[in-house]
Amino acid sequence: MSKETPCVAVCMIDPKTRLCFGCGRTLPEIARWHAMESAERLALTALLPARMNQVGLAPIAESPKRT
Repeated sequence: MSKETPCVAVCMIDPKTRLCFGCGRTLPEIARWHAMESAERLALTALLPARMNQVGLAPIAESPKRT
């Protein structure tokens, strides 16, 4: 994944919070991601850890790159 995306390739939406288990974004945020300006993406990315913590979702670490 690009360094500019919070995606960790765990694309499952929690039915209770409607947040992705992997990155913490909502479906509308995921859908708009590539249309967002870089500053908007960076601002949203900065909010995701606290958002996930607030609803009790543990962030999933990005899997190591294969060589």
